Amino acid sequence: MKSPLTNAGPSRREFLRQTALGAIALGAGRASGLTAPGPSDRPAAKSRVVIALDPMLRGSGSSLDSDRLLKLLDRAVVSFYGCDSPQEAWKRVVRPGECVGLKINCLAGRGASTTVKLVEVVTERLQQAGISNIVVWDRLNSDLESAGFRIGSVRPGVQFIGNDAAGYEDRLSIYGNVGSLLARTLTRTCDAVISLPVLKDHGIAGMTFALKNFFGAIHNPNKYHLTVGDPYVADVNMLPPIRQKVRLHIGDATAVQYEGGPSYMPQWSWRFNGLVVGTDPVALDTVGWQLIEQKRAEEGMKSLAALNRAPRYIATAADAEHRLGTNDPGRIDRLEVGNSSGEQGKLPNETVRSLKTMHLDF
Repeated sequence: MKSPLTNAGPSRREFLRQTALGAIALGAGRASGLTAPGPSDRPAAKSRVVIALDPMLRGSGSSLDSDRLLKLLDRAVVSFYGCDSPQEAWKRVVRPGECVGLKINCLAGRGASTTVKLVEVVTERLQQAGISNIVVWDRLNSDLESAGFRIGSVRPGVQFIGNDAAGYEDRLSIYGNVGSLLARTLTRTCDAVISLPVLKDHGIAGMTFALKNFFGAIHNPNKYHLTVGDPYVADVNMLPPIRQKVRLHIGDATAVQYEGGPSYMPQWSWRFNGLVVGTDPVALDTVGWQLIEQKRAEEGMKSLAALNRAPRYIATAADAEHRLGTNDPGRIDRLEVGNSSGEQGKLPNETVRSLKTMHLDF
């Protein structure tokens, strides 16, 4: 039986008080439409996942074109929220005066980490939405630097910092099989979090994307890679600050590592030139897994299931106990958009057909 959502140490009275306050805060956030939806919010509705693609995202070279990436981001968020403009879409994510954290993934260094240019365009849109306090964070200062980010305040209102510098909470947060210290940037600094994970194969956990990105919010992720990360990835995402503060996932799929991950292996790096956007991390991981399996099949490689590293934690995250989202393809509204009208940026027809019919063995 799962243990309750607690911090180890407080008395029963204090725990009940904190739980009640958390429930009130979460209810207020839901009323404003700005927090991640909880279990009671999605019994029947489909979870939308937008796949935004631009085959010319790098022009004729190897570097991302910032202008095209900004336009691609705009198309993705406008399509996801069904708005007329990016400004209107961002108003559904954040409020002026909030401190917004961007949780990036920098473990692999350049090539297989959240790209600097994606952070720049997201930051630009947040500032235009009235956000003047942005914290870009991950596990270590050295990880951020290896991925091309500069520690400290690069420009007014934007700070880059690792958990090793900002610190962790003193008491464990516990759910199920997980007991971890949470990053203070998450618990104390940020009012809201936008996750910018990278779509990658993972040699131990099968794959890493939206759900596993929050291994970078705990002090002991090395403990939770047993049994292909199941149920640990799902349990980490049950910790209240993650559930309550994460409002949007903008998956970096500009380059997808489909084998050899989580490290950067250029021979298995796929220039997908896209973004995968949504609020349901389970649905994002389901779609991301499909994309990786499709590419592996095209390259004549074995499936992750055949290699005994299918990411079963995705199904656990969707089960009746966790209810973090859906992994049912019939309940995922997948929308493919390009960077302009017409077919530019659409997934190839054969890929679309394969994704719609692919059965993933959980």
